[in-house]
Amino acid sequence: MRMHTAVLAAALAAGAALMAAASSAEARVYVDIGVAPPPPRVVVAPPPRAGFVWAPGYWRWNGSRHVWVDGYWIRARPGYHWVAPGWQPYGARWRYHGGYWAR
Repeated sequence: MRMHTAVLAAALAAGAALMAAASSAEARVYVDIGVAPPPPRVVVAPPPRAGFVWAPGYWRWNGSRHVWVDGYWIRARPGYHWVAPGWQPYGARWRYHGGYWAR
């Protein structure tokens, strides 16, 4: 019975360690398309809010066309800066990268 308990405890500890590692992992998904996005819209950002960062709007691909997504406030992360989502030329195509926090 003690051996069973020790094995179970070790398995639980290993599972907890894997879950902790997975929760801190970051995944990036890219979308490549052959249609250039329209120019960014000119939008006046609202006045600053303490403890928040303004994430500007961007063009999102919905599978058949670009759709504008309005900007929004996100809670600031000390020691990081927000990199807004956007499109980059990628050969003859366009690659979308989602927004993310960078040091």
